[in-house]
Amino acid sequence: MKEEIRTLLEEVVPLVDFDSEFLFADLDSLGVTAILMTLSERYGIELEAADATPKNLKNLDSIVAMVERKMQK
Repeated sequence: MKEEIRTLLEEVVPLVDFDSEFLFADLDSLGVTAILMTLSERYGIELEAADATPKNLKNLDSIVAMVERKMQK
């Protein structure tokens, strides 16, 4: 799933380094919105503005963990 999410998000926000440990710092509000919308549509989960936290968007692993948590609900 991690590589699938990486590929998906690299298409949506190509200028972001998804290998960064401080991914959230590289994102602007449009990037965050694009990520949340893309993941919501792809995985059929509900992601809201409250999910756009530095903890959830810290790095690719934390994004994957957020998606997995939402899919379990």
